[in-house]
Amino acid sequence: MMRKYLVIHSDHEGGAVSAHAVRLVGSALADPYLAFAAGMNGCAGPLHGLAIQDSFKWIKQVSVDLGGSDVEISVLEDYVRSKLQAGHIIPGFGHALLKQTDPRYTCLYEFCEKNFPDDPYFQLVKKLKEVVPAVMRHQGKVRNPWPNVDAIIGVVFNHFGLHDESFFPVVLGVARSIGSLSQLVWDRALCLPIERPSTVNMDWIEAFCKSRTDNKQEQA
Repeated sequence: MMRKYLVIHSDHEGGAVSAHAVRLVGSALADPYLAFAAGMNGCAGPLHGLAIQDSFKWIKQVSVDLGGSDVEISVLEDYVRSKLQAGHIIPGFGHALLKQTDPRYTCLYEFCEKNFPDDPYFQLVKKLKEVVPAVMRHQGKVRNPWPNVDAIIGVVFNHFGLHDESFFPVVLGVARSIGSLSQLVWDRALCLPIERPSTVNMDWIEAFCKSRTDNKQEQA
């Protein structure tokens, strides 16, 4: 399990917060240790490093609210629908960039099916995989309702005895070090320049705000 996890989490195209932070700080020729520390600080937010534990906490809460994994699909559909209508976010679903199911999710899903198909939390994950995207598509609020890897990795950790959810981002950091520091070596070898973000002026800000307002009015 750890070999599989470390491989599929070693990098994220350089675009995830932690991976990009390492490259950004490293582009100033900072010590690789300090560059990697910056990337790990990027895991402190709920939208990145904490997403794994938030997703698993949500799965456990569903289990508590509905009395375990042996729940009817129709009951689970009503539960998910009520949460979305109340403005709640379903962790692990609806990734902004994924236009299909996360291949890392599929990789771990198949691993669970092969090695511990009767795990109660995995049984619930299987039902959520069927229910959540369908409900999200029906409501039309999420363009890409597919599950990402955060929706299942907590179940894998829990099955193998890692019950301290606050440690989940630490394991992510171990995996991310393999990919991001390898990329940093290539950045140095290729003599890539320091990263400089683009700047904007007030005209750009006003035009951006106006376009967002116009879009909302059109959707209404």
